[in-house]
Amino acid sequence: MKDISPDLSSLASAYLERRDDMRRFFSARLGGRGDVEDLVQDLYLKVQAVTEAPIENPPAYLYRLASNLMLDRLRQAKRSGARETEWRRTHHASVGALDVSDTPDAESAVIARQRLEKLSSALEALAPLTQRVFRLHKFEGLTHAQTAERLGISRSAVEKHVSLALGHLVTKVGR
Repeated sequence: MKDISPDLSSLASAYLERRDDMRRFFSARLGGRGDVEDLVQDLYLKVQAVTEAPIENPPAYLYRLASNLMLDRLRQAKRSGARETEWRRTHHASVGALDVSDTPDAESAVIARQRLEKLSSALEALAPLTQRVFRLHKFEGLTHAQTAERLGISRSAVEKHVSLALGHLVTKVGR
């Protein structure tokens, strides 16, 4: 790159001459992380943005820009990691080294919704009293005795209706 046009600033010329050196500079300090090319491109943008008077020592200035850019990137990554850690701490539970999310993945949600629709339609096929007994006992959490008292039927009748509903649901929806 010895044939650099005279309209380029001395800093831009230093960048173009040392582009490969800058790549090695970033690689050596970042341990081969994948953002070396991004940093080299960002450095070019910084060089193009410099509008100061002629720089006394362009290579030294270029390395200072590169160092500052790299440090800014590392600080940003550290802040981002801290934000992610805090978010994870407040939105996830951990079991050992594994994160346990409170929300199911999309596929599980769709499967659950389809299963619920099957369950609802299977319940609607039952006699109204059997449906009511089952809903009071399973959905509202009433005991057999409380359900019997609320509906004015015997406890054994509640047991029979619940057993009938469960058998029907297992047949129609599965376990």
